[in-house]
Amino acid sequence: MSAPKLNIDRSALEQLLLSRFFFAPSFGIYDGVKGLYDYGPTGTALQQNIINLWRQHFVVEEDMLEVDCSIITPSKVLETSGHVAKFADWMCRDTGNNEVRRADHLVEEVLAARLVSDELARKLAATSIDGQAPAKTAGKKNKKAPAPTKLEDAVANEYRGILAKIDNYDGDGLGELIVKHDIRNPETGNSVSPPVAFNLMFQTSIGPAGTSKGFLRPETAQGQFMNFARLLEFNNQKMPFASAMVGRSFRNEISPRSGLLRVREFTMAEIEHYVDPTNKDHSRFDEVADIKLPLLTGSMQLAEETVPAVMTIGDAVSQGVIDNKTLGYFMGRIYLFLTAIGIKTDLLRFRQHMRNEMAHYACDCWDAEIYTSYGWIECVGCADRSAYDLRVHSASTKKKLCVREHLAEPLVYEKLVCEPNNKLFGPKLKRAAKPVQEYLESLPVEELAEVKAALAKDGKAIVTLTGTAVDGDYEITSDMLTIEYQTKIENTREYTPNVIEPSFGIGRILYALIEHSYSVRAEDEQRGVLSFNTQMSPFKCLILPISGNPSFKPFLQNTARSLRNVGVPARIDDAASVSIGRRYSRNDELGTPFAITFDFMTLKDNTVTLRERDSTKQVRGPLEDIVELVKNLVSGSVTWDDALAKFELVDTTSEADAESATESKLFE
Repeated sequence: MSAPKLNIDRSALEQLLLSRFFFAPSFGIYDGVKGLYDYGPTGTALQQNIINLWRQHFVVEEDMLEVDCSIITPSKVLETSGHVAKFADWMCRDTGNNEVRRADHLVEEVLAARLVSDELARKLAATSIDGQAPAKTAGKKNKKAPAPTKLEDAVANEYRGILAKIDNYDGDGLGELIVKHDIRNPETGNSVSPPVAFNLMFQTSIGPAGTSKGFLRPETAQGQFMNFARLLEFNNQKMPFASAMVGRSFRNEISPRSGLLRVREFTMAEIEHYVDPTNKDHSRFDEVADIKLPLLTGSMQLAEETVPAVMTIGDAVSQGVIDNKTLGYFMGRIYLFLTAIGIKTDLLRFRQHMRNEMAHYACDCWDAEIYTSYGWIECVGCADRSAYDLRVHSASTKKKLCVREHLAEPLVYEKLVCEPNNKLFGPKLKRAAKPVQEYLESLPVEELAEVKAALAKDGKAIVTLTGTAVDGDYEITSDMLTIEYQTKIENTREYTPNVIEPSFGIGRILYALIEHSYSVRAEDEQRGVLSFNTQMSPFKCLILPISGNPSFKPFLQNTARSLRNVGVPARIDDAASVSIGRRYSRNDELGTPFAITFDFMTLKDNTVTLRERDSTKQVRGPLEDIVELVKNLVSGSVTWDDALAKFELVDTTSEADAESATESKLFE
């Protein structure tokens, strides 16, 4: 797989997005707040189209149970889930101006810039050797630009190795890199402080008294877990099944930047697929088994490899690269979804999390990363969360969050069981008696066997309680209880499901799609085009008159209404003071795939032209037929090639000449 290429002028694209109000900084008239964005009409429609296809692709086709849960989350929930203690990034401060930077991003930015400088220095040196004058690196407009600096080969290779596994460094590791490689704030040249952990959640209080602490949710998952028992009952106790949710989440990013790619408030679409931990097969796995994915494994990253291995999902699962079939199935479905909305396959890869970056709840995780002008960006995470969440919430609330499965044949097995001597156990331990018993009964069989061995050898064992009202060390003796194997017969099996979680960052996907869809006209680089596919296009059809003649007005409104009534978003652009070519161009910037133009021929024979955005070709036909054609093009039942074969092709020398061309034809 070759290195990704995406040649776009980001500044020109950003200007287009702002001028066409795809999105803009929130509270802009107050100078805005970093990491907060408002979507305009075009961006909102594009986001909704992505969500609509996501719902169809996952919720409808997979028969998922969609919910909508509370944003404000009590502290206790997130303490139990581990977010209060562990949902953090590493930050450091500029020692001069106190600016806060995210440590891993700072290291990545500085080292990447040094490698770019090294590459330029080597090119300049090679040019000089060939006898050509080296290109100037600084001029009157850029006097402060530093001269390119060549690195030693060993240093350049070390930098590449660090960048290949940057996500695997913890705070201490990042601190060592900052010191060793003299990482400074590139904007000021100042040194930075050692990295410290910063919790990313927004804290709030619930109620007027201020005594009930809460947080704005950092993910939608916890609300779904809270309702697991209800969802299982709604699904008639059948397993496996999945819940799904689309909603806002909040993360107090250390240094938000890169537009929509790192923000503090964003839309997520998350799925929680509940599966039997002893059987993680999927009934539809064969549908995706032959899909080839570019996979960058954890071991490849540790070996400082950056080029993914391309293999089928079936092979990846059978070879243990992907942990199980359900995880592999959803990775395949994620790939199909992203490519369906218009993400380019050669700019998409799946990267496995390394151990140090793995979320506290995950036992395996892959990110669908999309290449943009900012580099590879994580847009979808697909994690096997094991049974972590349901177990910890069950233990905290003493509520069962499990599945009871009726067995066709009774299950007979040996189980290690604690039997307290009630005459001694309660009186000796007093208030700690029940917590100690619950602790012992919750131990895995291996750990309980160790307690049994200690009682047999020493006549006593120490139990340490944490997270209870009676925390501390307690001595239990062999006369206080017995731990023995007993034969158990069960007609039902009780288990806590594991969870496979695909988690989609809608804003990141939206921005990546915009970059993948952006181009400029070969004949005029000032004319930007967003070539969204028809499903994703915010507006499906532009309706416009060739002039301000009032005779066109009834045609415009009636045509727009007939399209809108069948669910085809249509936009009228009747600014007659602007040339027809310019009106086409500014709607190309909105990604509108089709345009119906009413010209002077319309007044004569009720025919109109239909223009296709990417080719700029136009066909002519009766208004009623063209409207029907647009409906069919939007639904996907016909293609533009079908239209070219059926309708008369309009011969215009250029779009700018469209006005005069149609007028001339009228008087032939």
